[in-house]
Amino acid sequence: MKRGLHFYFGKIKSYGLENVPKNKPVLFLPNHQNALLDVLLIGVDCTRKPWFLTRSDVFKSKTLRALFEIFQMIPIYRIRDGRDSLKNNQAIFDRCSDLLRANEAVIMFPEGNHNLQRRVRPLSKGFTRILFNTLEQTLDTDIQIVPVGVNYEDAVRFPDKVTVHFGTPISVKEWYNPDDEKLSIEQVKKVVSDQLKTLTTHIEDLTSYDAKITELNAVGADFLNPQEVNLLLKNNMVISEKKPQNKGGIVSSIFDGLFTLINAPVVLPWRLFFKKTVKEAEFLGTLRFAFAQLTYPIYYLLLFLGFTYFMGAAIGGAVVLGLFVFNGLYVRFG
Repeated sequence: MKRGLHFYFGKIKSYGLENVPKNKPVLFLPNHQNALLDVLLIGVDCTRKPWFLTRSDVFKSKTLRALFEIFQMIPIYRIRDGRDSLKNNQAIFDRCSDLLRANEAVIMFPEGNHNLQRRVRPLSKGFTRILFNTLEQTLDTDIQIVPVGVNYEDAVRFPDKVTVHFGTPISVKEWYNPDDEKLSIEQVKKVVSDQLKTLTTHIEDLTSYDAKITELNAVGADFLNPQEVNLLLKNNMVISEKKPQNKGGIVSSIFDGLFTLINAPVVLPWRLFFKKTVKEAEFLGTLRFAFAQLTYPIYYLLLFLGFTYFMGAAIGGAVVLGLFVFNGLYVRFG
């Protein structure tokens, strides 16, 4: 999966991995923009083998449940799944508590939903219920929260680039007051939210959101560097001397056209049929990545067999290798 992500993204860079505790229970709390890709990017690079809290509506059958269990995915129930379903969450919280007491790592999205906007949305209290549920049973469990900022250059575009910023660990025990759980919840939510707002781009005012994005694009803001972008926002764009990034031009158009031509058996079905089935932009990258992972091995194999049949194995191997290298360069520089 990690190799697949590196062939899909032109750049993947992780920062702050030294912040991830190795021998303590960890709850990773990332921002959530890009559906399953957020999970995969963190999961393959966080130096732990985490469990994933996943929206319950994807666990539609016993077969899927069994498959997702292999991948350490646990269903979490939301109000949109039906108010009656929420009662199932206590068993989920208890299971997560068992994992944390066993020094395991868990990934949960505290915003409770996904959105492509470059901002940290209000955090739900679901993650605090898991934390305090654990401490109520075993007070000395040293749970570490690690906020994570996932930053895409352009989450809808292909190829794209991404950086993952792991924040400073937060010891839950320092913020837990069993005599005032309501205050504890608000304090933990605030400390996590404040750190997330430094690990990813955060535009606070929704009424000026579109205008701020336009200004950031105009000065060529590097969305892979949230500290720089947030400083631009704080100083009202006055510190940047960058020019807008030029992603167009004749060379780029030729490169795009050649990529489409030599990958037509994969690219055209995606663009003409499968892409149109994506209803939410937040799922576009995830489904494009999944489609590529399924179809490209078949495409490479058929190319090899076809050229081998007519021109020999050496030519077949050279054609596949050449296409593989070209596609890698396109993703890296396209």
